[in-house]
Amino acid sequence: MARYDFNAQRLFLQADLAEGTTVDVSIGQANYVKNVLRLKEGDKIIVFNGREGEWQASLADAGKRGATFRIGAKVRNQEGGPDIDYLFAPLKRARLDYMVQKATEMGAGRLQPVLTHRTTPERVNLERMRANVIEAAEVIAPRKLAALLADWDRERALIFCDEASQERCPFTTLARVRPGPLALLVGPEGGFDESERALLASKPFVTSISLGPRILRADTAAVAALALVNGVLGDWR
Repeated sequence: MARYDFNAQRLFLQADLAEGTTVDVSIGQANYVKNVLRLKEGDKIIVFNGREGEWQASLADAGKRGATFRIGAKVRNQEGGPDIDYLFAPLKRARLDYMVQKATEMGAGRLQPVLTHRTTPERVNLERMRANVIEAAEVIAPRKLAALLADWDRERALIFCDEASQERCPFTTLARVRPGPLALLVGPEGGFDESERALLASKPFVTSISLGPRILRADTAAVAALALVNGVLGDWR
């Protein structure tokens, strides 16, 4: 039997999970379940909350404004992972869905949209993001870059993916970062402007890395950067 079923539909729930209980989902998640996943009453899905593993569940009620799941048997115990925050400039809908899925699959525990001078779009549908996580992850409300850096926890290293970085080898650069809690920042496809780059460079907790000579779209950069960080500082070592 395969250790992991990548074909199974999955849904993140905030509620506690236990066999035989029922869980009501938010209006946003109910819309996602009925109109995107197209589940009908009796259909099965895998649910998880990031604390108690993964569980079989069936759609017990699909009313006009909500949805209720009946929780079945546990199918996978909760596993630990690296302490990685993923910070990103918001993307348009389909590519944001892909990025959220892949970032959480790659081990990001928190997703933080960051508003920069070149960010488009500026509005982020947090409910849609939460519906698209396929591993346990916290989705945090967007913040402007300057405000985020001003309140930064200095114990968490910030890896800044900079297309203008003079550090040509990301492996060598990341090897100099102290292991521990970290965050990864990928900017908008127009890039950071010079004032933002200078602000990031002025912070002692920020390390700049290059993602290579090719131009990567932001959703591709998410996968490439998280693979690098997991390989050097995360749980792939």
